[in-house]
Amino acid sequence: MAKNLEKPVVNALSENYKNERKLNFLEKLYLPEIFKGLWYSFKQMFKPKFTMNYPEEKWDPPAIFRGRPVLVEDHGKERCVACGLCARACPPLAISMQASETDDEKERYPDFFEINMLRCIYCGYCEEVCPEEAIVMSKDYDIVFESREDAIYDKPRLLVPKEDLSERLEYLRNYKNRQFGSFWNFQEENNIHSVRDRDRDWNTGLSLVDMVEQQKRNDSTPASKSWS
Repeated sequence: MAKNLEKPVVNALSENYKNERKLNFLEKLYLPEIFKGLWYSFKQMFKPKFTMNYPEEKWDPPAIFRGRPVLVEDHGKERCVACGLCARACPPLAISMQASETDDEKERYPDFFEINMLRCIYCGYCEEVCPEEAIVMSKDYDIVFESREDAIYDKPRLLVPKEDLSERLEYLRNYKNRQFGSFWNFQEENNIHSVRDRDRDWNTGLSLVDMVEQQKRNDSTPASKSWS
């Protein structure tokens, strides 16, 4: 005979349920629990208050805080090389950019770079995937928009000098060192990650000695067969 699967085997409201605690008369009235809550609130009224009088007093977030994403301005130029990794990693698709070529050593730069702050969820994925430390999460949390168009931040509004982001950059450096050990050594020379001179100088910005030596061996090894 098939069991009735719609009827629960053990009813939590049944008096036969062994793990059910029976309430006494006062607990059934609920008044003692209400008075306990009121007594706790009354005690909190006389304790020291930690409320900040915003906006006269503003909170200074720690370096780990993920605020509004900004672009790092290094020596008067953006570090960004318009690789597109941040836009690809962005879950809400809040980042858009257009790459353009330049005669400088870094070869590419963003012709325009926009972040729709109405879409941004402050996840920090753009910061995680950026190989140039060109986009970081700032301490800016006080953001107000008067229109939807005003919520779209273009490159001039996103650029922040490197000196103003020193705490966050130092935090990222320590954070990545815990991940990669001694391999992570970001070069501060304005992120020159060029591929023009890859046959003459491996200039990746990472001190991966073993990778460099392996690349040299690969370049010096003749091809095993021709593709023609």
